[in-house]
Amino acid sequence: MARIIIIGNGIAGSTAARYIRKNSDHEITMISGETDYPFSRTALMYIYMGHMKFEHTKLYEDWFWAKNRIKTIKVWVKEIDTISKSILLENAEIISYDKLILATGSKSNKFGWPGQDLNGVQGLYHLQDLENMETATQQGLTRAVIVGGGLIGIEMAEMFHSRHIPVTFLVREDSFWNAVLPAEESEMINKHILNNGIDLRLNEELQEIKGLDGNVSSIVCKNSGEEIECEFVGLTVGVSPNIDIIKSSGIAINRGIVVDEYLRTSAKDVYALGDCVELSKPNPGRRPIEAVWYTGRMMGKTLAQTICDQPTKYDPGIWFNSAKFFDIEYQVYGDIPAKTPDHITTLYWQHPSENKAIRINYETASGAVTGFNLMGIRYRHAVCEKWIADKTKIETVIENLSLANFDPEFFEEYESAFMDTYNQKSGKALKLKSKRKLSMVEQFLFG
Repeated sequence: MARIIIIGNGIAGSTAARYIRKNSDHEITMISGETDYPFSRTALMYIYMGHMKFEHTKLYEDWFWAKNRIKTIKVWVKEIDTISKSILLENAEIISYDKLILATGSKSNKFGWPGQDLNGVQGLYHLQDLENMETATQQGLTRAVIVGGGLIGIEMAEMFHSRHIPVTFLVREDSFWNAVLPAEESEMINKHILNNGIDLRLNEELQEIKGLDGNVSSIVCKNSGEEIECEFVGLTVGVSPNIDIIKSSGIAINRGIVVDEYLRTSAKDVYALGDCVELSKPNPGRRPIEAVWYTGRMMGKTLAQTICDQPTKYDPGIWFNSAKFFDIEYQVYGDIPAKTPDHITTLYWQHPSENKAIRINYETASGAVTGFNLMGIRYRHAVCEKWIADKTKIETVIENLSLANFDPEFFEEYESAFMDTYNQKSGKALKLKSKRKLSMVEQFLFG
């Protein structure tokens, strides 16, 4: 029986712990200075907005971990010694390990702005960030400024908006998240942000943060020179791997903790997973660092197999992700770059009056589908993934697009409208073949 130490109790670390326990009797200890027990980080915004309480975000009841013989310790780790195979905790305790799993997550980026360490300046990643945000709100906010146009930024904007706190949103690019979203989808989100009463400033950056008595008092915009009074500044210009405690350990790092396809680090019996990881050889179409909830979960399940003497390569499969821009749901399956490559044809349909859109990309030469973008519409993950994996031709996909509809019983249908767009551009007269019955979907996937 081996002693397994896991540093970090996010989705990656806690999933590894659960699946190691399912497959072994190893001694498991999970350490985190953030919380006593694992919780859903993606649900932080809903606590602030009053939709949930913190206890509702916990992955399991508190008793679950002890019942499954997974020891949890709430303390920060100070140092890792890979020679003696031990870790030093901030309370001066030293714990030895047979195998060590690093799941240290991410940290919010800071880029050296004057005033970035004032009270009231922060990102939104840890529970402590949410607590600080609540404290600042209770003290009274007349305006918040959010810097950075990513997913965390728009979440924070929605959070303040739910409390009727005015928000100014500085986005360096000329359209929101246009490094990821194609132009039409990005413009849809621009309009939606403005329609929700957010003061969106495109082509604008942060110059400095001014303070009074150690607290934020205003910010200065870099491009316009305007000074905006505020009591809170959200720094949401992305996250980066949290590797501070790794730097003195001798474990190989680059932007993140470097691992191979088995999630092994350069140190013997030391593994890493989740947001802190940088894959040395990512699969085609995947990035070396992917700070996404589901990749952390997949890494946890995969590494548990290796720890339990069934070496398994990490294979995340076809890229997918989802998000929410106020009340517009977003899904992406496969490859939908912001700018369409020359060898790819993109087919886009947008509802004339609602925030709904469908985009399908396919290879121009072969017709094989390569990706799906959905705005305000849900499609079945398994169906879209199968079409991409099988290199299904665009016309076959369009004729059977009803199979992808997530819940046709309660939501409107848009497959016919999308087909009309294709027919108009191609001069063809395709017709929908499939009725959206669950049995047909199951037959398609498993038959």
